[in-house]
Amino acid sequence: MRRLKIVHRTFYNFPDVVQLEPHRLLLRPRADHEVRIESSALEISPTASLRWLRDVYGNSVAIATFEAAAQQLSVQSEVIVQHFNDAPLDFVVSEYAVNYPFAYESNELPILSPFLQLQDRTDSNVLKTWVQSFSSPGTMQTYVLLQNICSGIHQSFTYKVREEPGVQTIAETLAMNTGSCRDFANLFMEAARSLGLAARFVSGYLYAPAAMAANAGATHAWAEVYLPGAGWMGFDPTLGVMTNNDHIAVAVARLPESVPPIAGSYVGPPGATLNVGVWVSELAPKDFDSAQLSPGNSASQAQAQA
Repeated sequence: MRRLKIVHRTFYNFPDVVQLEPHRLLLRPRADHEVRIESSALEISPTASLRWLRDVYGNSVAIATFEAAAQQLSVQSEVIVQHFNDAPLDFVVSEYAVNYPFAYESNELPILSPFLQLQDRTDSNVLKTWVQSFSSPGTMQTYVLLQNICSGIHQSFTYKVREEPGVQTIAETLAMNTGSCRDFANLFMEAARSLGLAARFVSGYLYAPAAMAANAGATHAWAEVYLPGAGWMGFDPTLGVMTNNDHIAVAVARLPESVPPIAGSYVGPPGATLNVGVWVSELAPKDFDSAQLSPGNSASQAQAQA
């Protein structure tokens, strides 16, 4: 088990005093049988009232409502998580889905249908031609095909930090051979969908000691593919690996633009500036009683709390 501390600080500075409209915050990690939230604190200035909810994807969302006008908005999230995904390759796929191609079962299709739809069909021919280079005639293991695409993006494309919002189109990423983590996640997601595999976009954090040493922490993005028998499995094409206990998922969605960490508006003059800092550090293990051990190993152990 790994304990990680995530600090995410965001500052919006406005040219004059403004009235803040409600803001939507996606900052709390997704807790499940592999991730338990040990503690969580959210500090906002000016003072805001918070309303928590689960969106259609099961993401934990905070709606911040403000009364006082301000010239700066600051949001600091500090979370400690316990991460139990020490063996990312330890999963079992249903027999009918071990090899590609396969078809999802009819009872799953109504739920998976939105995650099978390509976003930009104008790129579909270019995308399919590119994806074909990773497959072989006949059948091949589904995992091998997906990992080929994941590692292929990592090996063939150049990572580039992009501060501007949004993602590149598939054609742009393939033509320029470069992109950010969200561009690569989007490319992998669309590649999986072009093969008839359900995929979704994931926004979260990455524990990367080298980036921490350079004070260059940031949010991270990857993709998940639904594999029958195993569930939603994460692939990080920026690193070329399956997700593990270095990855902390915060939000999932069908479209990349649906999960910004902070979204909102204000009434006042234009010209706001943004400053963001993210720090993910490993903490020393701590002693737990028998009810706090790794979830899922015993029926008598406590289950992770969302």
